[in-house]
Amino acid sequence: METFAPPRRFVDHPLFDADRERALKALVINEIDAPIRDIVAGFSSLPYCFTLQSCFGHFVHSEATAADNLDPLPPRDVGVVTYRIAYLALCLQNSTSGNRLFSALAEVPSIAPAFIQFGSPVWFWKRQVNAFALQVAPKRFKDRDQATIDHAEALQVQKVRDQFFTRLDDLVASLQYRRFGFGPR
Repeated sequence: METFAPPRRFVDHPLFDADRERALKALVINEIDAPIRDIVAGFSSLPYCFTLQSCFGHFVHSEATAADNLDPLPPRDVGVVTYRIAYLALCLQNSTSGNRLFSALAEVPSIAPAFIQFGSPVWFWKRQVNAFALQVAPKRFKDRDQATIDHAEALQVQKVRDQFFTRLDDLVASLQYRRFGFGPR
């Protein structure tokens, strides 16, 4: 599946509120990968965005064969690793707050430009206008939803993935603080 395309410009979205309400009603937080539930819930609390899809990123290898494995990679070499990409896809409201969030999300790849991409994947945009996604994948695999990599590179990806979600957690906490006036900044 192709996953990456450059970010598009916002378009009018008169049904944003109805689409957001429908998405929030369908959201089952316990079906989200456990390590990112708070991040998804945090973005869902903001009135100018809603999540479309997300994944913590999974490392499948000889010692962890489940496709939805959440365990960290062992430090010893486990050979070839299939990495199922980490990502967060959001629909943003075409508003001042939505544009501010767009700008903040567009800065996230600065953590590790060789591993983090921000864009508007075509298949998300076809389902929902003003859809934007951040993903963690080695740049040469940016247009795929999984990659086969060696253990050493998988360890790099895991480190970046963890930094990526820490940044998103900090971002959503900051946005909630501005909105509600409490909690961590």
